[in-house]
Formats: sequence, C-alpha cells, structure tokens
Amino acid sequence: MEGLAAVRARLAAAEAAAGRPAGSVALVAVSKEQPEARVRAALAAGQRRFGENRVQEGEARWAALAPAFPGVELHLIGPLQTNKARAAVARFDVIQTLDRPRLARALADLAAARGALPRLFVQVNTGAEPQKVGVLPGAADAFLAEVRAMGLAVEGLMCIPPAGHDPVPHFRLLRSIAATAGLAGLSMGMSDDFEAAVAEGATVVRVGAAIFGPRAGAGAVRGR
Repeated sequence: MEGLAAVRARLAAAEAAAGRPAGSVALVAVSKEQPEARVRAALAAGQRRFGENRVQEGEARWAALAPAFPGVELHLIGPLQTNKARAAVARFDVIQTLDRPRLARALADLAAARGALPRLFVQVNTGAEPQKVGVLPGAADAFLAEVRAMGLAVEGLMCIPPAGHDPVPHFRLLRSIAATAGLAGLSMGMSDDFEAAVAEGATVVRVGAAIFGPRAGAGAVRGR
C-alpha cells in the first residue's frame, strides 16, 4: 500500500530528525468513512492501529475485521456521547476524546462495573473554537484533577489545531499542559503536519488522507 509506506517513511524520518528512537511514535491510521477494501489493504500491509470517528461505524466495521486480524488496536477519535459510552468501552481500546465531567462519571461507573477501561486521553480545544469539543486550555488542570478523583487513569492529551493556522503553537501548548499534569501521552499531528508534531513530542499521530487518499465528500479534520 503506497500511501501507508510513504507515511511510515515520513514518520521514521521525523523521528530521526527529532533525535527520537525509531518506532517511538504510534501511527493511528484514520479509517473513518474509508471503503473496506482500503482498510483491508492497510491491514494486509501490517497496520494494526486504526482510528474511527463514530462508535456505530467502529462497531459495524470491526466486529468482523478485528477477529480476522489479531492485534488490532482501535482508537475512538470522534466526540463520544454519554449514552454511547458503554458501547465505546466494549469496542475500543483507546478513547481519545474524554472532555467533560458527565462522560468521565459514566466511564468511571463502567470501570467499576467491568474492572477495566480503554486507555484514556483528554481532548483539549487548544484553539478555543466554539464548534469543537474539548476542554479549554485554562480548565484542563482542574478537569484532570476531577477525572483523577473519580479513579480514572488518563494516559495523555489530544488536540486538533485550527485548520489553516500554524499548528506548532498548539502542539507546544498541549505539551506544556501535559507536562504540568505529569502526562506522557500526546496525540497530535495529522497528514499535513505530523512531522512538526513529532518534533514537538507527539507520541501518537493520526493520519488518514495521506494513507488512504481522500474520503468521498471529506471535509473535516480529525484524520487529515
């Protein structure tokens, strides 16, 4: 799969340029709304981390695919409605979009009932964009304290910089918030800017179009 091979080469070069160990940055292939043939091609090429935007789409696609390809790791990278929390916990290995106390409480209750949860990232709205979900930067420390008081373990932070803006200040802001909170995980960087994200400390990059090509009617942001 040419797109995946090219992205892997770009990622390896970015790690080397940043003086980081090879393979230290996880590549999440954003498969949302992609045809199954493209996803299967990525799976056949050895890709095992995938990102989906919607719980329902993730359930529909991966109920059959995941058992056929051992080692698949699914990331929820779209907003999570509280009433979908149970389904998300059952299907996904990582939830990157924890962003409000009500959702945190639902996840804490599920953790108590199940004894385990997916790995969690808190989404930070670094651009304070009203159309986007995410905790505002100034509220992140308090939100993380609240989440931890519920008994939830947070692995890191995620952000989606404003389209058309220099992403580097947003990556640096996310890194600063994470450092203050003692968090190691940084999910940041997409098709057009993941090299810059790696240079700023990303541990996870989310890449869609550069791997799979454009989606039909694609417009938005989470897996450029």
